Amino acid sequence: SPDDAHLSTSQTSAPSPTETLTPLEQEVLDEYARLLGNLNNMSTLLATLAANPSAEILDSLRGLERKTSLVFTLLKASVYSIVLNQQIMDEPPGEGM
Repeated sequence: SPDDAHLSTSQTSAPSPTETLTPLEQEVLDEYARLLGNLNNMSTLLATLAANPSAEILDSLRGLERKTSLVFTLLKASVYSIVLNQQIMDEPPGEGM
């Protein structure tokens, strides 16, 4: 059962004669049990992080938000400058007076 698989990373019970596994099959099953244990640990850690984000993560996200906001503002200013310069270049001479 899956519960038995994640309780132990190795199969220590002796198989019955009718269920004898080759060493390769046993090794594959052991690796699957180890993988299941690792996935369960990762799932628990991710759930903990999602429920209680650390101050370090929140600070990093705030810094990223500030930088993104600055880049967006500079991009808008650059586009505005390009559009303004293009309008000045397209304006016929003498019309601005």
